[in-house]
Amino acid sequence: MTIVVGYSPSGQGAAALRAAVRSARRRGEDLVIASYQYGEDGQGAPSEQEVRSALAEIDAEGVDVTVRPRTGTDIGEFLLSVVEEVSASLIVIGLRRKSPIGKLNLGAAARRVVLGAPCPVLAVKDDHGADADAHAGA
Repeated sequence: MTIVVGYSPSGQGAAALRAAVRSARRRGEDLVIASYQYGEDGQGAPSEQEVRSALAEIDAEGVDVTVRPRTGTDIGEFLLSVVEEVSASLIVIGLRRKSPIGKLNLGAAARRVVLGAPCPVLAVKDDHGADADAHAGA
């Protein structure tokens, strides 16, 4: 089986990546990193080298990893399409920390994934607080 993680170069992306690596190692499953980031045009993905560098920081040794960069689709749709393509057993997404009132609101991409995923979803919070520059929508 395979675990899919939504990764962006942000605090919530790093938290999701750590949780996904732990889950993949514990369950003996492969890991597919669905990478994306917001650019000025709302498109793009970090390079595979950037993703592999983030992996090196969290010791992903022993986990079979594939990086899938985002194509020009909506982030939620992109994550769900990767999940379906690989028949994922779990999807891991990161969430930004919100104010006490905002805790009730998921971002648009996170909401789409939670409601549309054909497998369990693990949502983890950014360990470092809100990242004002990150617009992961998850």
